[in-house]
Amino acid sequence: MVHQQSSQARLSPSSDTEDMAEMSRLLAPRLAYFAGVARTEHVTRAAQEMNVPQSTLSRAMARLEQDLGVDLFARHGRTVSLTTAGRTFLASVERALAEVERAAEEVRADADPATGKVAFGFLHTMGAETVPGLLHAFRADHPRIRFSLVQNYGEAMLERLRAGELDLCLTSPVPDAPDLVARRLDEQKLRLVVPADHRLAARRRIRLAEASDETFVTLEPGYGLRRITDDLCKEAGFRPRVAFEGEEAETLRGLVAAGLGVALLPPPTVPRPGVAELTVTAPRAAREIGVAWLADRPDTPPVAAFKKFLLSRRGSLLP
Repeated sequence: MVHQQSSQARLSPSSDTEDMAEMSRLLAPRLAYFAGVARTEHVTRAAQEMNVPQSTLSRAMARLEQDLGVDLFARHGRTVSLTTAGRTFLASVERALAEVERAAEEVRADADPATGKVAFGFLHTMGAETVPGLLHAFRADHPRIRFSLVQNYGEAMLERLRAGELDLCLTSPVPDAPDLVARRLDEQKLRLVVPADHRLAARRRIRLAEASDETFVTLEPGYGLRRITDDLCKEAGFRPRVAFEGEEAETLRGLVAAGLGVALLPPPTVPRPGVAELTVTAPRAAREIGVAWLADRPDTPPVAAFKKFLLSRRGSLLP
């Protein structure tokens, strides 16, 4: 076969990243055709197996060789055989096609209505009791749907939602952004947690302003509960003096038990010794819990089913 000159992109040692991307775009549609011809060593038979016109297949192989600038086949009448370059190319093509097929099977499996997968994010404070209870109830009717679970703080989960790494997330505060859809599901009262030997520990109720002189332990900036704490203290007329910042509510509860400060926290899953938990009467101390997803992104059947389930738990999300 005589090499033909072409204005098309060619693979060469001097190709830069853009050249390689263009070459991939040119080659990709022809790789399955090439593998079919290589497998049968007969263009007519390959065309019949792949249900494409023989002329289309012949032109595709000619263009493939032209774009690569090498002979992939030796012609022997109606049959063909791979050249040394063709055998080298085939090994990589078969691996690439197998990887594409594996990826296709994976996304098909994830979208299967009965056995698909949901990528679900939620706050750390939802992990011990709320989410396990939700999943248990949901799987009563959808026993084979799988979950990829991510625990994180609100802003980090929204970033992963926007990046396509999550399908749904439970978060607080409920986000208000044009690229997201969010629905309020429930409300969780916050308590002022103080050490068991604290001067306020004998109280059952307290106005938050009465703790204005206290040292606070809080979550780090960027956490929804930290924002709520700052806002409630501001509404009560003071700015909290923060001594320690953490990443989990139960760690903060431990710091309070150690006498290192007070904290505004949701109720614990199980009572924690060493602390007293006071109802805040003013301002109203609560956080809204909602579910969020990316606007205009179509749901797979398992995601749609779990979303419908979550929305049905409005007002009864929390145990």
